[in-house]
Amino acid sequence: MRVQEIVMRVYAGKLNWLQAAEILHLSPRQIRRWKVRYEELGYDGLLDLRRRTPSQRRVGVEEIQKVLRLYRAEYFDFNVKHFHEKLQSEHGVVQSYSWVKNTLQQAGLVTKDKRRGAHRTRRERRPLPGMMMHLDGSTHQWLGEEAGYQDLLVVLDDATSEVYSVEMVEQEGTESVMGVLKEVVQEHGIFCSLYTDRASHFVYTPKAGGEPDRSVKTQVQRALDELGIELIVAYSPQARGRGERLWQTWQGRLPQELRRAGITTMSGANRYLQEVFKPWHNQHLMVKAKEEGSAFVPVVGRDLERIFAHVDQRQVQNDNTVSFEGKRLQIPGSKQRYTYAKCRVQVYRHLNQTLSVYHGPHCLGRYSSDGQELRSTAAAMRRAA
Repeated sequence: MRVQEIVMRVYAGKLNWLQAAEILHLSPRQIRRWKVRYEELGYDGLLDLRRRTPSQRRVGVEEIQKVLRLYRAEYFDFNVKHFHEKLQSEHGVVQSYSWVKNTLQQAGLVTKDKRRGAHRTRRERRPLPGMMMHLDGSTHQWLGEEAGYQDLLVVLDDATSEVYSVEMVEQEGTESVMGVLKEVVQEHGIFCSLYTDRASHFVYTPKAGGEPDRSVKTQVQRALDELGIELIVAYSPQARGRGERLWQTWQGRLPQELRRAGITTMSGANRYLQEVFKPWHNQHLMVKAKEEGSAFVPVVGRDLERIFAHVDQRQVQNDNTVSFEGKRLQIPGSKQRYTYAKCRVQVYRHLNQTLSVYHGPHCLGRYSSDGQELRSTAAAMRRAA
């Protein structure tokens, strides 16, 4: 190891001066000379002064100790870039990113990055916002080791990397995916295509690693088809490079920010995501679209509550009831017809867990999650129909 690295590890608390002298094969007297020279001249004190004049930009040992102390005490789980931003914005340290990185590496507080793999050609972004959305989830210890693993869902625009929707959930699934998609469509409009992985709630794959069977539609596929949104699935993590790079950034920042903010619950994390982290991402990590305009189409005459719901077909029993997930849903009397016995109806389980029964475009009834009729709502909907 270089002399600078040994001295930096001493100031980082990983070695004492006698151990440093032993590693450098120096006498205690000589290592004291190094210590005095380093405290007076910083890094330049470790150079041979007969061959080089000390730099006018040398960093004092007090500032070096300050940086190392801050990293050990408060920012031990931050990556170097994140830590450098905090040093500049909150602690008045003006040194460059390279200086901070080298200082931490020489002190043994961070490891050097591995050599990058083979070069890959990056796919060009779509020219307009709304042409393609990326929807991806990441399982990570977002709230710390004690809280275990949570899933974080993000919808971002391919053209600009703007995050439109983000939510932390216990586990990614059909309902959580529909929830973030519904938020995007409600706030921005209908987009052209959705790029995802091949999870079972997106596509049905009969054989692991094989081609998806598009003839068997998942609930998410059905909802996208109703809106005219094309579903594009990736066949490898490398194909989802934009999403993978986002998670690399977020996993190196979000858990640390949640820890510093004292947030340990999922509800608190979702508030922080909406109020702080999502705006930060869109302010610092967005890029400008290649072309002016938008490919979003306004939502007109679409019942998003019905589209973004779990839908099943059922047949009405002779007593005008419908069996659904262990519950008996009683269809009330209607002016349209005397009985619905033997009719094929659609049962919707909405994102708020309420249920509704439809016969074609007509709502026959709306029910709570335990199957009890919501009378006022159901009556109003039947009058409107």
